[in-house]
Amino acid sequence: MTVAAGRTAAAGQLERLVRQVQVQARVPAVSVAVNRADRPLWTCTVGGTGNDTALDEQTRFRIGSVTKTFTAVLTLQCRDDGLLDLDDPVDRHLDLPAHGELTVRRLLSHTAGLQREPYGDVWDTLRAPDADQLVAELARAERVLPPGRRYHYSNLGMALLGRLVGQLRGGTWAEVLTEQVLTPLGLTATTVTPGPRAATGFLVDAYSDEAHPEPPTDFGAVGPAAQLWSTAADMARWAAFLADPAALDAAGRVLDPATLDEMRWPVTVTDETLWTGGFGLGLILVPQGDRVVHVGHDGAMPGFLAGVYGRRGGEGTPAAFGAAVLGSSGTAAQLLELPHRLLAAAVEHDPADIDPWRPGEPAPEPVRGLLGRWWGEGFEYVFSWHDGALRARGAGDPSGKPPAVFAPVPDQPDVFRTVSGREAGELLRLTRDSDGVVIRMHWATYRFTRHQETFDRYDFRA
Repeated sequence: MTVAAGRTAAAGQLERLVRQVQVQARVPAVSVAVNRADRPLWTCTVGGTGNDTALDEQTRFRIGSVTKTFTAVLTLQCRDDGLLDLDDPVDRHLDLPAHGELTVRRLLSHTAGLQREPYGDVWDTLRAPDADQLVAELARAERVLPPGRRYHYSNLGMALLGRLVGQLRGGTWAEVLTEQVLTPLGLTATTVTPGPRAATGFLVDAYSDEAHPEPPTDFGAVGPAAQLWSTAADMARWAAFLADPAALDAAGRVLDPATLDEMRWPVTVTDETLWTGGFGLGLILVPQGDRVVHVGHDGAMPGFLAGVYGRRGGEGTPAAFGAAVLGSSGTAAQLLELPHRLLAAAVEHDPADIDPWRPGEPAPEPVRGLLGRWWGEGFEYVFSWHDGALRARGAGDPSGKPPAVFAPVPDQPDVFRTVSGREAGELLRLTRDSDGVVIRMHWATYRFTRHQETFDRYDFRA
């Protein structure tokens, strides 16, 4: 089979997955896209819009809580620009009648303990508060758990963050979103209103094939938690950005890749006994095994479900790899599993090409003498020079485990900072003899020597 034929077959596998879910979950309309740096955008639509517009790649769907990922990015932009600190209480920036002591970080990670929705029966009346009402009724909202106690999802908390970023930027949340994120990333089909090319959302009857249209809703001041509409193509690109920002925004115009790393770090698990998912700063994290994680968010609004995830790690994973599944049924839970299945299937049937190894530049002279095997705490480590950086890994580490990576500390010869991997943030200090040979090292203050020693420095070669 030629390479082209193999890729065609892989696309056929993905399309079959989509069509199976559309039938089995009985979804009136499904729109799917897979974004990757090494292939053209792949899209698939199945079904009909339920109105007089045709279903195609430009059809917009409600993406619900995927909106939260945008609000989270806006919040981290404010932090990076010096407008706030993640550990600031929100009342440092907003005039609130209650709950102002809750921190930005806890609201982002859903660990603030704030009740799920604004005061009142929002989902019964489908009337969301406006900005003034949201704040005025905040004193009537409960703190259902102590701050930091555990994960508790809160649309109300994300609404407050949306108000916060608007206040700090001098505009509405929607205006700031367009200026700071949507326009720079070219997400032109992502909007706060459905527009003329939107699918109709449905509740599909459990015991017949009847599909009941759901009423349109505007979430007002809770919009930063769930308001947006988009296409699968836009959302696949957004998922790829969340997983691999450097591939889509090399200049860091929207957010520094290191900040996305921070957002993806798990703050809490979502279930205390089944550690199958976690939450970072506004992002859902879904481990896949073999050091692979899917990062993104699900979304649900009346008549719509969405799953938007990017893939990080693992053999065969291409750069800028993200999948989006948008559907016009509010109860088709299989839609939420589909992006994970598509990402896995794409890697299985059409993995990223393997680039050949090529010789690189030699290690700098001051580093050459420390390369090779060292012992610390009774265990053996291998220090090496690859891709222009000093690295270290345990001699028995599995091949997929990332190494520790070091960077020189400016104006401090023979001192390195661990920038990623084991002991990230800690110092590595070299000690040389009178001839300049590195005879020992201290990493995170632990002694490393060329031969195995006890803590009282007994050398086993003796």
